[in-house]
Amino acid sequence: MDGTKRSDITIGAKVFVVQKQDQRTGKLTEGVVKRILTNSPQHPHGIKVMLESGIVGRVKKA
Repeated sequence: MDGTKRSDITIGAKVFVVQKQDQRTGKLTEGVVKRILTNSPQHPHGIKVMLESGIVGRVKKA
Protein backbone atom coordinates (compact mmCIF):
# COMPACT_ATOMS: atom_id res chain seq x y z
CA MET A 1 0.00 0.00 0.00
CA ASP A 2 1.26 3.45 -0.85
CA GLY A 3 -0.40 5.41 1.99
CA THR A 4 -2.66 7.64 -0.12
CA LYS A 5 -5.95 6.10 1.11
CA ARG A 6 -7.10 6.84 4.66
CA SER A 7 -8.97 3.51 4.84
CA ASP A 8 -5.66 1.60 4.46
CA ILE A 9 -4.18 3.16 7.60
CA THR A 10 -5.20 2.13 11.11
CA ILE A 11 -4.11 3.32 14.54
CA GLY A 12 -1.41 0.99 15.84
CA ALA A 13 -0.17 0.08 12.36
CA LYS A 14 3.56 0.16 11.57
CA VAL A 15 4.25 2.63 8.75
CA PHE A 16 7.03 4.58 7.06
CA VAL A 17 6.54 8.35 6.86
CA VAL A 18 8.41 11.23 5.28
CA GLN A 19 8.73 14.29 7.51
CA LYS A 20 8.35 17.84 6.16
CA GLN A 21 12.08 18.58 6.39
CA ASP A 22 12.92 15.28 4.63
CA GLN A 23 10.65 15.75 1.60
CA ARG A 24 13.54 16.78 -0.67
CA THR A 25 15.69 13.77 0.23
CA GLY A 26 12.82 11.30 0.62
CA LYS A 27 14.25 9.96 3.91
CA LEU A 28 11.72 7.64 5.55
CA THR A 29 11.05 7.32 9.27
CA GLU A 30 9.52 4.14 10.69
CA GLY A 31 6.95 4.23 13.47
CA VAL A 32 3.56 3.23 14.84
CA VAL A 33 0.47 5.35 14.09
CA LYS A 34 -0.91 7.20 17.11
CA ARG A 35 -3.32 9.59 15.32
CA ILE A 36 -4.53 10.10 11.75
CA LEU A 37 -4.42 13.84 10.98
CA THR A 38 -5.81 13.91 7.41
CA ASN A 39 -9.61 14.07 7.34
CA SER A 40 -10.17 13.47 3.62
CA PRO A 41 -10.53 9.85 2.37
CA GLN A 42 -7.41 10.18 0.18
CA HIS A 43 -4.48 12.50 -0.44
CA PRO A 44 -2.09 12.38 -3.42
CA HIS A 45 1.04 12.95 -1.28
CA GLY A 46 0.08 10.52 1.49
CA ILE A 47 -2.10 10.59 4.58
CA LYS A 48 -0.66 12.76 7.37
CA VAL A 49 -0.26 10.91 10.67
CA MET A 50 1.30 11.38 14.09
CA LEU A 51 3.50 8.54 15.26
CA GLU A 52 3.73 7.36 18.88
CA SER A 53 7.11 9.11 19.06
CA GLY A 54 5.39 12.44 18.30
CA ILE A 55 6.77 12.68 14.75
CA VAL A 56 4.31 14.02 12.15
CA GLY A 57 4.65 13.00 8.52
CA ARG A 58 2.94 11.67 5.42
CA VAL A 59 2.66 7.90 4.98
CA LYS A 60 4.71 6.54 2.07
CA LYS A 61 4.53 2.82 2.91
CA ALA A 62 1.90 1.11 5.04
